[in-house]
Amino acid sequence: MKKKLDFLFAGVGGQGTILVSNILAEVGMQRGYDVKKSEVHGMSQRGGAVESHVRWGEKVYAPLVEEGCADFLLGFEALEAARWPHYMYPGTIAIVNRHRVNPPSVNLGQEEYPDEKKIEAILTEAGAKVVWVEGAAKANELGNPTLAGVVLLGALSARLDEPVEIWVKAVEDLVPAKFKDLNVKAFLAGREMA
Repeated sequence: MKKKLDFLFAGVGGQGTILVSNILAEVGMQRGYDVKKSEVHGMSQRGGAVESHVRWGEKVYAPLVEEGCADFLLGFEALEAARWPHYMYPGTIAIVNRHRVNPPSVNLGQEEYPDEKKIEAILTEAGAKVVWVEGAAKANELGNPTLAGVVLLGALSARLDEPVEIWVKAVEDLVPAKFKDLNVKAFLAGREMA
């Protein structure tokens, strides 16, 4: 592993952004890294923006990812992912859920939701390599749309060196018991999709 890894998660309320960042932090701690985490809920209860920062390393001094330093961006919603180009650098991997949640300005007809090409251009111009994942579609296929975040986490995990067993254990430990099997299934589906 490099000296540190910086992860930025961007989504809207109800997509599991906080749960997924907790799982990622747990995996980092299980692997012996110093881990710091921060989250901003905003108006998440009303479908507003949610961001979460997770940092792993030998020694991490602050919880917030610095601008231009995100190694990974996990975009739970396409437009929310496009709001963070100032955190990208050449080498950032942006894993973006092919899913949209219209913000109020779009619903009111004040603005247009940008198409996928525009969103990808915003991120690639900042240096990121964009990987689109059908997280919402897979979650719906599994019968629960709230699983999309865990599908994305599976796609992220395939790009890291940590053993799959550690990821699965963290998922099992941090989700309610009655949803454990379904979340593990969603996580493994995300790994396969990657």
